[in-house]
Amino acid sequence: MTRANFRTLATAPLFLVVLVVITALPVRATLVADPQTLYNEMKAAYDRGATQGWGFYNQEYYYATILNAGRAYSLQRPDDPAYGELAGLTVQIGAGIHYNPLTNHDGAPWWVREAALWVTKNSTDTTLIQQANDLLARVNAMDDDPKALVQYADEDATANLRTYPRDSDALLQQLEADWRGWLLTNDPQWRSLAFQRAAESTFPIANLPTTYGNDFINAARAAVANVPGYTSVDRDNAKIVVDRLTKIGPLRTIATVKGVPHDVYLTTLAPADEYFGRLGYSILGIENQLKHINFMLDYNYGNRESTETLTVVEAILDMQKVYPADRDMSKLLYNAYTTLQRMSTPDTRTAAVHVRSLLTVEYQDSQEARQLLNVNTP
Repeated sequence: MTRANFRTLATAPLFLVVLVVITALPVRATLVADPQTLYNEMKAAYDRGATQGWGFYNQEYYYATILNAGRAYSLQRPDDPAYGELAGLTVQIGAGIHYNPLTNHDGAPWWVREAALWVTKNSTDTTLIQQANDLLARVNAMDDDPKALVQYADEDATANLRTYPRDSDALLQQLEADWRGWLLTNDPQWRSLAFQRAAESTFPIANLPTTYGNDFINAARAAVANVPGYTSVDRDNAKIVVDRLTKIGPLRTIATVKGVPHDVYLTTLAPADEYFGRLGYSILGIENQLKHINFMLDYNYGNRESTETLTVVEAILDMQKVYPADRDMSKLLYNAYTTLQRMSTPDTRTAAVHVRSLLTVEYQDSQEARQLLNVNTP
């Protein structure tokens, strides 16, 4: 079934194994990722890491499989004993690898928060509880204090680099934390630090990812060209970066950061007959309802539309848990945010903060996030 031919149901696999259950009755279709299969993949990732010596890549890969399995159990088998095990692993390994929402791209802050809360309520291990509280501080900072989130991100990436010195992925993560921090807060100290990181002789400049690499390079070139807004130190470091790029040659391709293969991510598009939230909105239903709400707002309905808007936002967040990489997710979040901004109840203001933080942290490279952050090149 398709969404009136707008969207193909048979797309890239969700996690590793996907079963789509469709009936002709007007009931909710269910997209299922087999939790046991994901649990087995997690164990296989552990074995692989143990065999290969637990490099930074192995840790990232293993943690991604933990997040995938944890989300599957949360959504489908929350009463299974494996749920608690996965919540504990999410906290323990997340603390070890210094999880931070700004540099992790698994679309899992909601699960990390849920797992950390479970640990604080159910564990008697004081070390694990402290680790859970540390993770909660990071995911909560997304909404409460973006500046603190950026500070955490730099500290977390620096800690990983101490554990894995000269590791190319760890070096890239450190630069990413600072560059994304600059975009999120518009605080130039983070851009300056990003230039400083990239100017180091050990930095793998040829491996800058496609996500933010072009913008970073354009900013370096702007600094060298004496565009206003950069310090003299910025210009010196940027010149080193540009000179190194020049030596690589014109055929240099900005590569994607080596990370967890996409087939273990949530990469599937939401089918037309999948329904979300308490009222069971399809993705087309979400889009149409937002249009209707904005039509009513144009006629000065104002806060009278707040309850309906919050219900639609709930459906979008429900969808994001299962389909964080859906091609329309950033657009839906942006439209939800701009709609919420047209109202002024405490609940709509709180929801607007959350939706904006999710968009600008998890989907920072999207056109919609860039528009909110007023990102231009350089």
